[in-house]
Amino acid sequence: MEEVPARARAYVVAVVLLALLCLLPLPVTRTPWWALALLAVLYAACEHVVRRRFGGPFYPVLLTGAFLLPPPAAALVPLPAALFSPVSPLGQRSAGVRRLWRAAQPALAVWGAAQVHWALGGRDAVVASDFPFALLPAGGAVLAFCLVLTALDGGIRAAALGIPLRRAWRGLLSRALAPVAVHGLAGLMMAVLWRSPYGPVAALLVLLPMCVSWWVFAQYHRERAAHRATIRALVQAVDIKDGYTRGHSERVGRASAMIARELGMDDERVEVLRFAGILHDVGKLGVPTRLLRKEGPLTPEERRIIELHPEHGHEMVRGISFLDEARAAILHHHERLDGSGYPYGLAGAQIPECARVVAVADAFDAMTSTRSYRRARPVEAAVSELERCAGAQFDPRMVTALVHALRRCGWHPAVTADEPSYGTAPKEQIPGTGTPR
Repeated sequence: MEEVPARARAYVVAVVLLALLCLLPLPVTRTPWWALALLAVLYAACEHVVRRRFGGPFYPVLLTGAFLLPPPAAALVPLPAALFSPVSPLGQRSAGVRRLWRAAQPALAVWGAAQVHWALGGRDAVVASDFPFALLPAGGAVLAFCLVLTALDGGIRAAALGIPLRRAWRGLLSRALAPVAVHGLAGLMMAVLWRSPYGPVAALLVLLPMCVSWWVFAQYHRERAAHRATIRALVQAVDIKDGYTRGHSERVGRASAMIARELGMDDERVEVLRFAGILHDVGKLGVPTRLLRKEGPLTPEERRIIELHPEHGHEMVRGISFLDEARAAILHHHERLDGSGYPYGLAGAQIPECARVVAVADAFDAMTSTRSYRRARPVEAAVSELERCAGAQFDPRMVTALVHALRRCGWHPAVTADEPSYGTAPKEQIPGTGTPR
């Protein structure tokens, strides 16, 4: 792992000093040391198991500390887990800085949560098991915990990567709030049981369903990672076979997702459209390499063979259940609104919506990418060509969505061939757009 930049080191030192300031009242604070020690050991054990087996943070024990302990004492709960956690061999050079960060960040977050909880009268509500009133200070504490975590996370990202703070903070709070709220509810249940006649042993039982749910969550993410690995393998195989369009699939996936977002599709469908764009040409694996790399015009017979690649692609991904709607886009992305496309000559609304999205993304990237047989068109020229062909070849709604997305997000064309050589004969092109097959 690369050395931690000097700016990031300075930021970590500042956060550590701030955490130490939070601990200053500890000598004069009435602290239940046995409860602090038990929570610290329990948190260290949970961190070791959860991070090693499932990945990701596990906050219920930390928030239990915020609900049970005075703020300076609650800030000590994460220290043993951070200071004695193993560090990857790749990070040995900066192990000290990383351990300090892992200690100081959660310490400040749990301190802030404890301050808010105690200020709102949460301690008395926990002791008296006063529901639903106990939910109000607990909710304030969870919000404070999230705010501190995301503020510090954004700061370290800005310091380490050199990006603007606004960009570094974007989306952090919204992504963290829901899972931390669930952890906070579990932490509140632990705190109430801890203060009940049944004691800490009953509180530990709360962790069992949390661990089960965390395992299910981790399995879901592992499955998603396996999906991405499957797609990467297929795309790499296509890129190796057809070097003329290397990188094209990833960009078509990105453009398809831009169009889908502009159309107001939900996140799940946006992801499906991204997969569809990435895999739209996977059927080229079933086309002879000599045809994909042929530098002269194709014969009618060769063109018919090339035009089978959507059907090849559809068959290849038929057994991959998570692709779902993407299969239709792979099969129909060369259909045209006027019915003159292939493989089935569908027209208008007969063409699945996802295929109409990918068709526009595919043509746009083909026109704006430099290939070994011709130079790229400027983005403005490609957009003009898409608008000219809208209604006959492309769905005007998809073209308009892409134009709006480009105005907001921009586009960065890229060279996709290894060694451009503009003197070679062009490949046969799709009628209307001048884009390759």
